[in-house]
Amino acid sequence: MNVLILKTIALVSMIIDHYGAIFSPFEMDYRIIGRLAFPIYSFLLVEGYMHTKDIKNYIVRILIFAFISEIPFDFAFYGGTYWPHQNIFFTLAIGLVAMHLFNKEQGFISTKNLTVTIGAATLAALFATDYNFIGIIYITAFFFTRNYKPLRRMLILGFILYVVNTMGSSSIQQYSLLALPILLFYNKKLGPKNKVLQLLYYAAYPAHLMLFFLIK
Repeated sequence: MNVLILKTIALVSMIIDHYGAIFSPFEMDYRIIGRLAFPIYSFLLVEGYMHTKDIKNYIVRILIFAFISEIPFDFAFYGGTYWPHQNIFFTLAIGLVAMHLFNKEQGFISTKNLTVTIGAATLAALFATDYNFIGIIYITAFFFTRNYKPLRRMLILGFILYVVNTMGSSSIQQYSLLALPILLFYNKKLGPKNKVLQLLYYAAYPAHLMLFFLIK
């Protein structure tokens, strides 16, 4: 299972989740399917960070789509401009900056890495980005387990995500653990890749939100 397939699974599950949140807020099946998306995106963000040749360009690209997506995000979920909640691209951007600031030679339990994680989580919470501090912990957990063997990594991540979900989210978020078995099939290959395809996957986020707003 290559990067493109994982991106597609995450994108489809996210769209289903957003459809449920906007059009059928009391139907939990959509939201359960949608819990697959963010763990996969966290995993792919770490993979992207580890293989990028230009981290600054990667961060800028994520931020550009964060700002592009904010109006569609607000209108789709709130019917108009709504500053108290920011879209998921902002969470991913904060996570990217955190990874860039980590001391790669040390584990999570080091003064610098703990400080960076707490700072990033606090920033996400203050700006109320989607998944806020929980999202940062997801990304951090995927980053610091990146060199573990796949099965061991997923078992450790399962424990971390379960604890974080229990402490900071609703019970439905526990279904995010279902994404971990999917990630065991990752083959470390990119699959088909070009700039147009890459931009289409980014653009799908604001595009489907604006479409849902117009339909609504």
